[in-house]
Amino acid sequence: MENRTARLTILVDPVKKRIFEEICTAHDLTPSQVVRKLIRQYIIENAGDRELPEWLKG
Repeated sequence: MENRTARLTILVDPVKKRIFEEICTAHDLTPSQVVRKLIRQYIIENAGDRELPEWLKG
């Protein structure tokens, strides 16, 4: 599992941010949890021949 964290700053328009946060709350998730899940899925789907750690392979 990951043992360190790094900050990722993104810019989104306020309406999308509000809707995203409302949906996250409705699913009892934080926005950070959802973004981390999306990043993991994106990496797995697009890693190509890159060697991935076992914990990331799912």
